[in-house]
Amino acid sequence: MKNGAKGKGKTQMKSEKKLSEVIVLIRGGGEMASGVAHRLHQSHFKVCMIEIPDPLAVRREVTFSEAIHEGEKEVEGVKAKFVSKTEGIESLWKKRQIPILIDPDGRRTISFLKPDVLVDAIMAKKNFGTQINDARWVIGLGPGFTAGEDVHIVIETNRGNNLGKMILNGSAEPDTGIPGEIGGYTIERLLRTMKKGIFHPQKIIGERVDKGVVVAVVDDFPVIAKISGVVRGLLREGIEVKKGMKVGDIDPRGKRELCFNISDKARAIGGGVLEAILYQYNQ
Repeated sequence: MKNGAKGKGKTQMKSEKKLSEVIVLIRGGGEMASGVAHRLHQSHFKVCMIEIPDPLAVRREVTFSEAIHEGEKEVEGVKAKFVSKTEGIESLWKKRQIPILIDPDGRRTISFLKPDVLVDAIMAKKNFGTQINDARWVIGLGPGFTAGEDVHIVIETNRGNNLGKMILNGSAEPDTGIPGEIGGYTIERLLRTMKKGIFHPQKIIGERVDKGVVVAVVDDFPVIAKISGVVRGLLREGIEVKKGMKVGDIDPRGKRELCFNISDKARAIGGGVLEAILYQYNQ
Protein backbone atom coordinates (compact mmCIF):
# COMPACT_ATOMS: atom_id res chain seq x y z
CA MET A 1 0.00 0.00 0.00
CA LYS A 2 1.54 3.28 -1.08
CA ASN A 3 1.17 6.30 1.18
CA GLY A 4 1.81 10.02 1.04
CA ALA A 5 -0.27 12.62 2.88
CA LYS A 6 -0.58 15.83 0.91
CA GLY A 7 0.23 19.30 2.20
CA LYS A 8 2.65 20.58 4.80
CA GLY A 9 3.85 18.12 7.39
CA LYS A 10 3.71 15.22 4.94
CA THR A 11 4.88 11.98 6.52
CA GLN A 12 5.05 8.39 5.42
CA MET A 13 2.82 5.78 7.07
CA LYS A 14 3.86 2.22 7.68
CA SER A 15 2.45 0.30 4.76
CA GLU A 16 2.39 -2.98 6.70
CA LYS A 17 0.08 -1.67 9.43
CA LYS A 18 -3.37 -3.25 9.56
CA LEU A 19 -6.34 -0.91 9.76
CA SER A 20 -7.39 -2.58 13.03
CA GLU A 21 -4.05 -1.43 14.52
CA VAL A 22 -4.44 2.21 13.46
CA ILE A 23 -4.54 4.49 16.51
CA VAL A 24 -6.96 7.43 16.31
CA LEU A 25 -6.81 10.17 18.94
CA ILE A 26 -9.84 12.45 19.12
CA ARG A 27 -9.62 15.87 20.74
CA GLY A 28 -12.99 16.52 22.36
CA GLY A 29 -15.70 14.28 23.75
CA GLY A 30 -18.86 16.18 22.84
CA GLU A 31 -21.72 15.26 20.53
CA MET A 32 -19.88 15.40 17.20
CA ALA A 33 -16.67 13.95 18.62
CA SER A 34 -18.68 11.07 20.08
CA GLY A 35 -20.40 10.43 16.75
CA VAL A 36 -16.98 10.19 15.14
CA ALA A 37 -15.62 7.96 17.92
CA HIS A 38 -18.62 5.63 17.71
CA ARG A 39 -18.28 5.16 13.95
CA LEU A 40 -14.52 4.60 14.06
CA HIS A 41 -14.82 2.21 17.01
CA GLN A 42 -17.45 0.20 15.13
CA SER A 43 -15.04 0.12 12.20
CA HIS A 44 -12.42 -1.51 14.51
CA PHE A 45 -9.95 1.34 14.84
CA LYS A 46 -8.16 1.89 18.16
CA VAL A 47 -9.91 5.04 19.36
CA CYS A 48 -8.87 7.23 22.29
CA MET A 49 -10.45 10.53 23.37
CA ILE A 50 -9.20 13.50 25.39
CA GLU A 51 -11.25 16.20 27.10
CA ILE A 52 -11.14 19.15 29.52
CA PRO A 53 -11.86 18.57 33.25
CA ASP A 54 -15.41 20.00 33.05
CA PRO A 55 -16.87 19.20 29.61
CA LEU A 56 -19.59 21.53 28.33
CA ALA A 57 -21.59 19.00 26.31
CA VAL A 58 -25.33 19.63 26.18
CA ARG A 59 -26.50 16.38 24.53
CA ARG A 60 -25.07 14.38 27.40
CA GLU A 61 -26.92 11.13 26.69
CA VAL A 62 -24.97 10.72 23.43
CA THR A 63 -21.60 12.10 24.51
CA PHE A 64 -18.69 10.03 25.76
CA SER A 65 -17.44 13.06 27.72
CA GLU A 66 -19.94 12.06 30.44
CA ALA A 67 -17.44 9.36 31.42
CA ILE A 68 -15.24 12.13 32.86
CA HIS A 69 -17.81 12.58 35.64
CA GLU A 70 -19.57 9.21 35.71
CA GLY A 71 -16.55 6.95 35.20
CA GLU A 72 -18.07 5.42 32.09
CA LYS A 73 -20.67 6.20 29.45
CA GLU A 74 -22.39 3.93 26.96
CA VAL A 75 -23.77 5.31 23.69
CA GLU A 76 -25.66 2.97 21.35
CA GLY A 77 -23.89 -0.12 22.63
CA VAL A 78 -20.37 1.35 22.73
CA LYS A 79 -18.80 2.07 26.11
CA ALA A 80 -16.19 4.70 26.96
CA LYS A 81 -14.32 4.66 30.27
CA PHE A 82 -12.37 7.37 32.02
CA VAL A 83 -8.73 6.61 32.69
CA SER A 84 -6.49 8.93 34.70
CA LYS A 85 -3.22 7.66 33.25
CA THR A 86 -2.16 6.93 29.69
CA GLU A 87 -0.92 3.51 30.81
CA GLY A 88 -4.55 2.41 31.18
CA ILE A 89 -5.40 2.94 27.51
CA GLU A 90 -4.26 -0.42 26.13
CA SER A 91 -6.25 -2.49 28.66
CA LEU A 92 -9.51 -0.81 27.58
CA TRP A 93 -8.76 -1.42 23.92
CA LYS A 94 -8.43 -5.12 24.74
CA LYS A 95 -11.95 -4.95 26.24
CA ARG A 96 -13.29 -3.22 23.09
CA GLN A 97 -13.91 0.01 24.98
CA ILE A 98 -12.95 3.63 24.31
CA PRO A 99 -10.54 5.23 26.79
CA ILE A 100 -11.10 8.92 27.56
CA LEU A 101 -8.61 11.06 29.47
CA ILE A 102 -8.37 14.61 30.79
CA ASP A 103 -5.71 16.28 28.68
CA PRO A 104 -6.79 19.76 27.52
CA ASP A 105 -3.91 20.49 25.14
CA GLY A 106 -3.34 16.84 24.19
CA ARG A 107 0.44 17.00 24.52
CA ARG A 108 0.70 14.22 27.14
CA THR A 109 -1.45 11.75 25.21
CA ILE A 110 0.05 12.60 21.82
CA SER A 111 3.53 12.01 23.23
CA PHE A 112 2.51 8.67 24.74
CA LEU A 113 0.37 7.24 21.91
CA LYS A 114 2.10 8.73 18.89
CA PRO A 115 -1.24 8.39 17.08
CA ASP A 116 -1.51 7.51 13.41
CA VAL A 117 -4.51 9.83 13.11
CA LEU A 118 -5.52 12.86 15.16
CA VAL A 119 -9.03 14.28 14.82
CA ASP A 120 -9.69 17.74 16.24
CA ALA A 121 -13.39 17.48 17.10
CA ILE A 122 -13.57 20.27 19.67
CA MET A 123 -15.97 22.17 17.37
CA ALA A 124 -14.74 25.52 18.71
CA LYS A 125 -14.77 27.17 15.25
CA LYS A 126 -11.10 27.99 15.81
CA ASN A 127 -7.91 26.00 16.22
CA PHE A 128 -6.80 25.59 19.82
CA GLY A 129 -3.32 24.29 19.13
CA THR A 130 -3.70 21.35 16.75
CA GLN A 131 -0.72 21.11 14.38
CA ILE A 132 -0.28 19.22 11.13
CA ASN A 133 2.64 17.28 12.60
CA ASP A 134 0.73 16.05 15.67
CA ALA A 135 0.12 12.75 13.85
CA ARG A 136 0.78 11.13 10.50
CA TRP A 137 -2.72 12.14 9.43
CA VAL A 138 -4.48 15.16 11.02
CA ILE A 139 -8.16 15.92 10.44
CA GLY A 140 -10.07 19.02 11.57
CA LEU A 141 -13.84 19.32 11.91
CA GLY A 142 -15.49 22.46 10.63
CA PRO A 143 -14.37 26.11 10.54
CA GLY A 144 -11.02 27.10 12.03
CA PHE A 145 -8.80 24.74 10.04
CA THR A 146 -7.17 24.92 6.63
CA ALA A 147 -6.36 21.70 4.77
CA GLY A 148 -2.69 21.66 3.81
CA GLU A 149 -1.71 24.14 6.52
CA ASP A 150 -2.66 23.16 10.08
CA VAL A 151 -4.39 19.87 9.15
CA HIS A 152 -4.25 17.46 6.22
CA ILE A 153 -8.03 17.29 5.69
CA VAL A 154 -11.05 19.30 6.86
CA ILE A 155 -14.51 17.79 7.25
CA GLU A 156 -17.51 20.01 6.50
CA THR A 157 -19.82 20.37 9.52
CA ASN A 158 -22.40 22.80 8.16
CA ARG A 159 -25.77 21.22 7.40
CA GLY A 160 -26.63 20.92 3.73
CA ASN A 161 -25.44 18.98 0.70
CA ASN A 162 -21.80 19.22 1.78
CA LEU A 163 -22.26 17.95 5.35
CA GLY A 164 -19.51 15.39 6.02
CA LYS A 165 -17.62 16.28 2.82
CA MET A 166 -13.86 15.70 2.79
CA ILE A 167 -12.01 18.96 1.96
CA LEU A 168 -8.48 18.41 0.63
CA ASN A 169 -7.65 22.08 0.08
CA GLY A 170 -8.97 25.11 1.91
CA SER A 171 -11.47 25.44 4.75
CA ALA A 172 -15.01 24.53 5.74
CA GLU A 173 -17.92 26.89 5.28
CA PRO A 174 -18.01 29.75 7.84
CA ASP A 175 -20.23 29.33 10.88
CA THR A 176 -23.69 30.77 10.26
CA GLY A 177 -24.58 31.08 13.94
CA ILE A 178 -27.96 29.49 13.16
CA PRO A 179 -28.58 25.94 14.43
CA GLY A 180 -29.98 23.31 12.12
CA GLU A 181 -33.73 23.13 11.62
CA ILE A 182 -35.59 20.47 13.59
CA GLY A 183 -39.37 20.25 13.35
CA GLY A 184 -39.51 23.69 11.73
CA TYR A 185 -37.51 25.44 14.46
CA THR A 186 -33.91 26.69 14.56
CA ILE A 187 -32.87 29.32 17.12
CA GLU A 188 -36.08 28.85 19.13
CA ARG A 189 -35.19 25.31 20.15
CA LEU A 190 -31.96 26.32 21.90
CA LEU A 191 -31.81 27.24 25.57
CA ARG A 192 -29.40 30.07 26.38
CA THR A 193 -28.65 31.77 29.66
CA MET A 194 -29.05 35.52 29.95
CA LYS A 195 -26.52 35.90 32.76
CA LYS A 196 -23.29 34.51 34.13
CA GLY A 197 -23.57 32.11 37.05
CA ILE A 198 -23.93 28.51 38.19
CA PHE A 199 -26.24 26.28 36.16
CA HIS A 200 -28.97 24.28 37.92
CA PRO A 201 -31.28 22.14 35.73
CA GLN A 202 -34.93 21.89 36.78
CA LYS A 203 -35.81 19.21 34.22
CA ILE A 204 -34.05 16.10 32.93
CA ILE A 205 -33.08 14.96 29.45
CA GLY A 206 -36.00 13.13 27.85
CA GLU A 207 -38.64 15.02 29.81
CA ARG A 208 -41.58 16.64 28.04
CA VAL A 209 -41.92 20.42 28.56
CA ASP A 210 -44.35 23.09 27.40
CA LYS A 211 -43.51 26.51 26.02
CA GLY A 212 -42.92 28.97 28.85
CA VAL A 213 -41.80 26.38 31.40
CA VAL A 214 -38.65 26.97 33.45
CA VAL A 215 -36.18 24.31 32.34
CA ALA A 216 -33.22 25.50 34.41
CA VAL A 217 -31.95 28.39 36.49
CA VAL A 218 -28.62 30.18 36.51
CA ASP A 219 -28.22 31.16 40.13
CA ASP A 220 -31.80 32.45 40.55
CA PHE A 221 -32.41 33.56 36.95
CA PRO A 222 -34.76 31.29 34.93
CA VAL A 223 -33.98 29.65 31.59
CA ILE A 224 -37.35 29.30 29.84
CA ALA A 225 -38.41 27.01 27.00
CA LYS A 226 -39.40 29.00 23.92
CA ILE A 227 -41.18 26.01 22.35
CA SER A 228 -42.86 22.82 23.51
CA GLY A 229 -41.14 19.49 23.07
CA VAL A 230 -38.74 17.08 24.72
CA VAL A 231 -35.58 18.17 26.52
CA ARG A 232 -32.91 16.75 24.22
CA GLY A 233 -29.94 18.22 26.03
CA LEU A 234 -28.95 20.03 29.24
CA LEU A 235 -25.67 20.96 30.83
CA ARG A 236 -24.63 19.18 34.01
CA GLU A 237 -25.58 20.51 37.44
CA GLY A 238 -23.13 23.01 38.89
CA ILE A 239 -21.38 24.11 35.70
CA GLU A 240 -20.31 27.76 35.63
CA VAL A 241 -21.78 29.39 32.54
CA LYS A 242 -21.31 32.66 30.69
CA LYS A 243 -24.01 35.05 29.49
CA GLY A 244 -25.48 33.91 26.17
CA MET A 245 -24.03 30.41 26.45
CA LYS A 246 -25.97 27.43 25.07
CA VAL A 247 -27.15 25.37 28.04
CA GLY A 248 -29.87 23.16 26.56
CA ASP A 249 -31.88 22.00 23.56
CA ILE A 250 -35.59 21.32 23.05
CA ASP A 251 -36.67 18.84 20.37
CA PRO A 252 -40.10 19.86 19.03
CA ARG A 253 -40.68 16.42 17.50
CA GLY A 254 -41.46 15.15 21.00
CA LYS A 255 -39.90 11.70 20.54
CA ARG A 256 -38.08 10.79 23.74
CA GLU A 257 -36.03 8.01 22.12
CA LEU A 258 -34.26 10.56 19.88
CA CYS A 259 -32.62 12.05 22.98
CA PHE A 260 -30.61 8.84 23.29
CA ASN A 261 -29.65 8.39 19.62
CA ILE A 262 -26.67 9.78 17.73
CA SER A 263 -27.91 12.55 15.42
CA ASP A 264 -27.90 12.42 11.63
CA LYS A 265 -25.35 15.25 11.65
CA ALA A 266 -22.94 13.42 13.95
CA ARG A 267 -23.26 10.23 11.88
CA ALA A 268 -22.55 12.15 8.65
CA ILE A 269 -19.48 13.81 10.13
CA GLY A 270 -18.32 10.45 11.48
CA GLY A 271 -18.67 9.04 7.98
CA GLY A 272 -16.62 11.91 6.59
CA VAL A 273 -13.80 11.19 9.04
CA LEU A 274 -13.90 7.49 8.19
CA GLU A 275 -13.66 8.36 4.49
CA ALA A 276 -10.72 10.67 5.17
CA ILE A 277 -8.81 7.93 6.99
CA LEU A 278 -9.48 5.36 4.28
CA TYR A 279 -8.54 7.93 1.63
CA GLN A 280 -5.03 7.84 3.05
CA TYR A 281 -4.69 4.19 4.03
CA ASN A 282 -6.22 2.68 0.89
CA GLN A 283 -3.98 4.51 -1.57
